[in-house]
Amino acid sequence: MGETSADQGRYWTANLKCVAALLGVWFFVSFGCGILFREWLDERFSVGGAPLGFWMAQQGSIICFIILLVVYAKLMNRLDAKHQHGGEGDR
Repeated sequence: MGETSADQGRYWTANLKCVAALLGVWFFVSFGCGILFREWLDERFSVGGAPLGFWMAQQGSIICFIILLVVYAKLMNRLDAKHQHGGEGDR
């Protein structure tokens, strides 16, 4: 409640860095592995008999997204605790 503008600025800067990093990972996995590097991955790797590029486009990017949601929740809980945000009484 008694936060200064500088504290809020640090919180949001850390928040945006977290979001940007996770979006970068998601972009690489979904667009990079599923589209850009698909042929290269298909030639070299397979998952359960399916080419890796195809698998990443169909299921891998979805699984990665779910994992990123969990990672985001944990990172934000840690960030909120560090900056004393997120309590039910704050709303």
